[in-house]
Amino acid sequence: MLMKCLPTAILFTGLLYIFFIPEEPLTIKIMFKVIPMLLILLYAFTTGGTRDRYQSLILLGLFFCMLGDGLLIWFVIGLSAFLIGHLFYISAFFKLWTFSWLRFATILPIIIYSTWIGREIVLALIEKGENSLIIPVICYVTVISLMGWAAFMTGNAAAIIGGVLFVISDSILSWNKFIEDVAFSDPLIMLTYYTAQFFMARSIRMSPSFHLSKGSKRELPIQ
Repeated sequence: MLMKCLPTAILFTGLLYIFFIPEEPLTIKIMFKVIPMLLILLYAFTTGGTRDRYQSLILLGLFFCMLGDGLLIWFVIGLSAFLIGHLFYISAFFKLWTFSWLRFATILPIIIYSTWIGREIVLALIEKGENSLIIPVICYVTVISLMGWAAFMTGNAAAIIGGVLFVISDSILSWNKFIEDVAFSDPLIMLTYYTAQFFMARSIRMSPSFHLSKGSKRELPIQ
C-alpha cells in the first residue's frame, strides 16, 4: 500500500513546491523543497528488488543530493554535497556495469557536450570575475558527465533515464545561473530534477539488461 501511495505523494509534493510555495520565507521554501526528496528516499528504502550494495549506494546518493537541496543557498557547499551524491551514483552504476559497444559509444557525445557547456560556463565565470568558482564547476561537470555515462553502462532503463534527466536539469540550472536567463527555468529545473531522482530510486527495482551468469550473458526480465 505504501509503495503505491508514495509515487503519488512525490508527484503532489513536488508540484506543490514548484508551482505554489513562495520564495519567502526561505526556511519554508527549503523545507518544501526537501520533502519530495525525503519521500523519494523512503521509496528507495522500501522498494522491492535488489537489496544489496547497489541499493545502499543509491540511498547515499539520494541523501547527499537532498543535503545539496538544502545547502545550495551556499553554492559551493551545496555543489559539494551534490558532487558527493554523484560519486555514490557512479559507484552504484559501475556495480551494474554490463558492457555494450553501443552504450560505450555514448561517451563520445557526452564528452563533446560536457566540454562545450563547461567551456561556456568557464568563459562566463571569467567574464564576471568569479574565478574562484572555475575549479569547483569543472570538477562538477566532469563528475556529472561520468555519472551520466555510467548510467548508460548499467543497461538499466530507470538509471539511464535518471542520469540523462539529471544532466538536463543541471545544464538548465548552470546556463540560467552563469550564462543567460532561461525561460521558465525554475519549473524546468525542478521537474527534471525530481523526475531524475525518482528514476534513480526506481532503478533499484529493475534488473540490468544483461546479467553475467556462468560465463555467459542472459537477458533478465524487467521487474
